[in-house]
Amino acid sequence: MRAVQVTGYHEPLRLTEVPAPEVTGPFDVVVRIGGAGVCRTDIHILEGQWERKSGVVLPYTIGHENAGWVHAVGSAVTNVAEGDKVIVHPLITCGLCRACRSGDDVHCADSRFPGIDTAGGYADYLKTSARSVVRIDDSLEPSDVAALADAGLTAYHAAAKASRRLRPGDRCVVIGAGGLGHIGVQVLKAITAAELIVVDRNPDAVKLAVSIGADHGVVADGSHVEQVLELTGGQGAETVVDFVGEGGATADGIAVLRRAGDYHVVGYGENIDVPTIDVISTEINFIGNLVGSYTDLCELMVLAAQGRVKLHTEKYPLDRFQDALDDLGAGRVRGRAILVP
Repeated sequence: MRAVQVTGYHEPLRLTEVPAPEVTGPFDVVVRIGGAGVCRTDIHILEGQWERKSGVVLPYTIGHENAGWVHAVGSAVTNVAEGDKVIVHPLITCGLCRACRSGDDVHCADSRFPGIDTAGGYADYLKTSARSVVRIDDSLEPSDVAALADAGLTAYHAAAKASRRLRPGDRCVVIGAGGLGHIGVQVLKAITAAELIVVDRNPDAVKLAVSIGADHGVVADGSHVEQVLELTGGQGAETVVDFVGEGGATADGIAVLRRAGDYHVVGYGENIDVPTIDVISTEINFIGNLVGSYTDLCELMVLAAQGRVKLHTEKYPLDRFQDALDDLGAGRVRGRAILVP
């Protein structure tokens, strides 16, 4: 089969032929890929940022946002059958450790992460497990929802955590309305009554955010902190959800956070620099967000089937993977880029 592989860090990806994965265990599921999301993490992988953390042996196939059709299943698989449309949770988990048994499978003690530390979905086929596949509604197509497997799931996870403290009348500032942020806006609108203020450097991204539910859109032009403070009566927002996490976003986000507010970190790239006395005196909370759980993905698919969360995509054939990465890196992609084998 065809596969796009990392053959060396700081080197271009290569499209090559590799053996197709086969069922070898009772809970194995092989998925024929219908869409694979192109994520900024893929760029970070090529830059070597994940080299030590993943410990993956090169070459390997990249791609961690995947959806498609069940191609083959192991003898013990009962939740899906050949031909089913599925979205693939990004982790392969054990189901036996304390985290898995408590529903927190994101922190499984013995997990694998296709596309990060084992073969991913920039390919014709992907091998995963029964615990990782979620059947999707017949109205949904794999190439339309693939990026919800990670970008959407991460955004949902953060929005769901933020919603636990948001009350009607509260304000929530969303920093970044790109691939993750535009999903987060829709989720927050679907599950909270909070007033949403979206901040982004790109005017088109701000327009998109307003069109899909944001109550206010603010272009980050140097006066955005003052604009947000004005919109919040000078007090700041009860919650900030930062989908950027670099380029000065954290300093701006903290500046518009209300006393005793929650700052959800989703995007990454820079350090948070806050004097500890300010953390104590204002009782602000910093909350990290990784990818969501299997249950989170099931809930997100309900919203997608209801039409309450729609992924804005730009699709590329698999052999145009480099164009997709280049467009993403240059900021030319609105929403998510999807590779279609």
